[in-house]
Amino acid sequence: MAASARVVVVGSLNVDSTSYVEEFPEPGETIRSHGFQVALGGKGSNQVVAAHAVGASVDLVARIGADAAGDFAVATLERFGLPTGGIGRAADAPTGVAQITVAESGENTIVITSGANLEVTPDVVDAERDRIAAAALVLTQGELPVATIDRVAEVAGAAGVRFVLNLAPPAPVAAATLAVADPLVLNEHEARAVGIGTDAVDASPDAWRAAAASAVGRVARSIVVTLGSAGAVAASADGSWTVPAPHVDAVDTTGAGDGFTGTLAAFLAEERSLEEALRIAVAAGALAVQARGTVDSYASRDAVLRAAGLADDDGSDGGATR
Repeated sequence: MAASARVVVVGSLNVDSTSYVEEFPEPGETIRSHGFQVALGGKGSNQVVAAHAVGASVDLVARIGADAAGDFAVATLERFGLPTGGIGRAADAPTGVAQITVAESGENTIVITSGANLEVTPDVVDAERDRIAAAALVLTQGELPVATIDRVAEVAGAAGVRFVLNLAPPAPVAAATLAVADPLVLNEHEARAVGIGTDAVDASPDAWRAAAASAVGRVARSIVVTLGSAGAVAASADGSWTVPAPHVDAVDTTGAGDGFTGTLAAFLAEERSLEEALRIAVAAGALAVQARGTVDSYASRDAVLRAAGLADDDGSDGGATR
């Protein structure tokens, strides 16, 4: 990867507390777990780790509390070899946390307490203008304050830096922010929240590909919609594509979407086509669901490219369907 292909993630950082259970409890029911794990989480930190795992040069702009959870988060990022210079401490807010329950099916439920993530304000973005301007691509997510997401889009646009928005969870960002997203990355629920796919006659990948194509230039510059075990679709002014996911035995789906998005951003920063980056990202997501946890489930660049059917210097079309 070229040294200039830097990905800057302006995003959330949490510490995840995950309980593993046979089945989700009913309302009012108390059950026992058969496993527990504390790990780094938050969509921003997940995505920056995923981008780093596949070879991107990365920076994370985030906020944590002056607490033990914050210490744990910084130590974990340093263990992965990530820079932490863009992470500040909030004096009056705790580090964000996520309480996660994972069932034997691999599905999960998540409750997030934002904490210091709400301290990533537009002023923080303004202070990081030079860092953003030096990037090939800037990535942010819906877990930050809306005004902050809008400012990231403005600052990236002013610097001529590609802006990627993972609007998860859905947030009422400005239409101008959506319009410059290249791509706007969404799951099916998030896509419908911004008016994509609301009139699709079925939920097939082809229907989602058509819906994404119809939103190019109307909602965003380009669109990616993830479809879980069915893979993902993408559309831009250059065309539209469907990439099916391989059949795998899912162990834990937590963070798989972030693994997908971070990988997508890393390969777009290399100036790979959206079609090729999509295929690589689907492979990364499929690998991630086969291991427990979030950041520890992200595979290396070599493993992801092998799963996508690509050698490291191979830019060939290998199976995406139009």
